[in-house]
Amino acid sequence: MRGAARPSGRRAGRRWPRSPAPGPGPPPPLLLLLAVLLAVLLGGADAQYSSDLCSWKGSGLTHEAHRKEVEQVYLRCSAGTVEWMYPTGALIVNLRPNTFALSRHLTLCIKPLPDSSGANIYLEKTGELQLLVRDGDPGPGRARCFGLERGGLFVEATPQQDIGRRSAGFQYELSGRRAGRDLHAPLAPCRPCSDTEVLLAVCTSDFVVRGTIQNVTHEPERQESAIHLRVSRLYRQKNRVFRPAPAGEGGGWRGRVTTLLECGARPGPGEFLFAGHMHFGEARLGCAPRFEDFRRVYRDAEGRGLNPCEMGVE
Repeated sequence: MRGAARPSGRRAGRRWPRSPAPGPGPPPPLLLLLAVLLAVLLGGADAQYSSDLCSWKGSGLTHEAHRKEVEQVYLRCSAGTVEWMYPTGALIVNLRPNTFALSRHLTLCIKPLPDSSGANIYLEKTGELQLLVRDGDPGPGRARCFGLERGGLFVEATPQQDIGRRSAGFQYELSGRRAGRDLHAPLAPCRPCSDTEVLLAVCTSDFVVRGTIQNVTHEPERQESAIHLRVSRLYRQKNRVFRPAPAGEGGGWRGRVTTLLECGARPGPGEFLFAGHMHFGEARLGCAPRFEDFRRVYRDAEGRGLNPCEMGVE
C-alpha cells in the first residue's frame, strides 16, 4: 500500500563530521564523501526511515540547527515519491523493491517534482558521487534513468539563508527493462527500431496502436515533443491513454505520446504502428514503424515461426 512515512517521535539521522577549525583542511567534496561513508558503515540503527512503503515525506526541521545529519530512507515499492520539506543535511534513499525478485537488471528513473528546490541529487556508490540533478537546474520535468546496480541516491541540501517554503523531491519508478529509448537513454535515443525490436515491442509494450499523426507540438523547456495521434485500431493500452473520438469525427480513438525533442518528430502521411511504455503517467514512444513495413516484417517472421506473440495485421 502506498503512503507516506510519518516522522518518529525521536530525532532521527546521524551527525556529519563537524566543520574543521579555521585553517587548511580537506576540500568540501571530501567531507561529503566522508559523510556518506560514515552513514553507510554505521548502518541505520537510529535513523528515521519508512519501511515497506512506496513514498516518504519528511522535514529538515526535525534536526537541530547546528547539526548536519544524514538520514536513511527505505522504500520497498516499484514507484513512489520522496518529498523533503525544509531540507537540511542529507538523505540516503535505499530502494529495496520486492516486486522484481526474479529480474537481474533494474532500471531506476527519477523525475524532480514541480518547483523542487533546496537540494542536489547524486548517484552514490561506495562513496563516489555523480551529480544527477543540480538544485536550480532548468527543465525539471525531465527524467533521469540508470541501472540500479550503478548505485543508490544521495540527496544533499544546498546552503540556504532562508529555507522557508522550500521543498525538494522527486518521483521514482523501477522497471525490469533496461534503460532504452523510452527511458531517455543517452545513446542513440532516436535510432529506429530494428525488425527484432519491433516484433518484441508489440508483445511487451504498455500500448500498441495503429494510426496516423495529426499534429506534433514541441516543449523546449522539457526537451520533449508531443505527438497527437488519430488511432484506427487499438491493440493494447494501459491507463486509458487513448480515448474514443468525439462524435462526428469518424470514430476511432485520440491520444498523445511523447518523445525526445532531439528526435525531430513531425507530421507525415500514412499509417504507423506506435508502441511504447507508460513513464511517470505519460505514454512514451518506443517504436513507430510504418504499418506496411511492420506487416511485412510480421508476416515474414510468422512464416518462419519466429513471432514472439500473435496479433492481427489486416
